[in-house]
Amino acid sequence: MTVVLDPRNAPEPDVLVVHAEATRNLDQDRYEAADVVLAVEVVSPDSEDRDRDTKPRRYAAAGIPHFWLVEMAGEREHPVVHTYELDPVTKSYAITGIHHERLKLTVPFTIDIDLTQIDHM
Repeated sequence: MTVVLDPRNAPEPDVLVVHAEATRNLDQDRYEAADVVLAVEVVSPDSEDRDRDTKPRRYAAAGIPHFWLVEMAGEREHPVVHTYELDPVTKSYAITGIHHERLKLTVPFTIDIDLTQIDHM
């Protein structure tokens, strides 16, 4: 789904979590930045710069409160998840964790995933 950040920017995050009330219209094909709780980008070779630099800066400027960056790392190429939270004063993301084996969080929602059980395809 497209996220409208401003009149000239409407990226499509790899994973998107929105407020429940934003999903009332089943025909919609986009969300406003204010609807988004979490945007997730999975780093791939052809979008590495956008995923690590451009998109996080734009998501932060639009006020999206949480951002995760996922990349494959290590010998067995399991996902590593970098989690960020928006600093409302600076309008930039502050890192809240780097998760190598387990993604266990209570913010922005409770989640517990064993990352070692996810295979690279």
